[in-house]
Amino acid sequence: MKRALVTGGAGFVGSNLALELERRGVAVVVLDDFSSGHFENLKGFKGDCVAGDVSKPAEWLGRIGAVDCVFHQAAITDTTVMDQKRMLEVNVEGFRNVLSFAVESGVRRVVYASSAGTYGAGPVPMREGQAPEPMNVYGFSKMVMERAAEGFLQEEPSLKVVGLRYFNVFGPGEAHKGKVASMIWQLYGQMKAGKRPRIFRAGEQYRDHIYVKDVVAANLKAAEAAQSGVYNVCTGRATTFNEVVSALNAVLGTSLEPDYFENPYSFYQNETQGDPSAAAAGLGFKASWAFRDAVADYLGNKAAKVAAGA
Repeated sequence: MKRALVTGGAGFVGSNLALELERRGVAVVVLDDFSSGHFENLKGFKGDCVAGDVSKPAEWLGRIGAVDCVFHQAAITDTTVMDQKRMLEVNVEGFRNVLSFAVESGVRRVVYASSAGTYGAGPVPMREGQAPEPMNVYGFSKMVMERAAEGFLQEEPSLKVVGLRYFNVFGPGEAHKGKVASMIWQLYGQMKAGKRPRIFRAGEQYRDHIYVKDVVAANLKAAEAAQSGVYNVCTGRATTFNEVVSALNAVLGTSLEPDYFENPYSFYQNETQGDPSAAAAGLGFKASWAFRDAVADYLGNKAAKVAAGA
């Protein structure tokens, strides 16, 4: 791979991916409308940056140039957005535009971000073959994206399109997401300020938390996949919110007890945990970061600065 397009490249996962591709000697073009991405995520980036909305191809078609692979990360990722039309315009129609660009430009490989949100409150461990049960329009949009990819592949069987169902991603570059940043970042902020971390009673709800460095590794593996498909990007391990608090206490050197409160949401997912076996077999991908090691790698330096009064 000599040159790649990363859509949403100023966002959380996209910026980490763009910077890693550059470190590997790949020339990178970032496409982003900066509606949720931030220029600070691209400090040190040496490639081209095109300002444009994937759902409005007139803003960017003809400005990308030749690329070998497209990594499609652009999306509305805020699951609280209730504007169904806008969600589908950006996530689904934007993806169709990117696929059309790939076909018309002779790009043979597209890797795109799907989501564990397609599973909803389905049974765990969540496997790629189970029926989708999205609980919100975000999860629905990702399900429709996967179907759009299937349709393109019927017309263009030589195209390789790999979808990655991200589970709960955390790590550097997410701070700009604000209220929709990971719970690791949200709870860290509370605890750094000396506050007890607020979590739903009794803290035994769990998530499959995966470090962004592993997510980047999964994208790079997907770019080399022999076959098209959709795969979980997960650790296969469940981490309760009580365990998250414990890991943050260890990093911060604190002993703050959780401040439990009742869950007000009837549609809340109490448990998400993926089955990583298909990704291991189909992509050769296996998450390498243990949760506590990832939290320490992510927040250890920040916590040390806080302790030193910096």
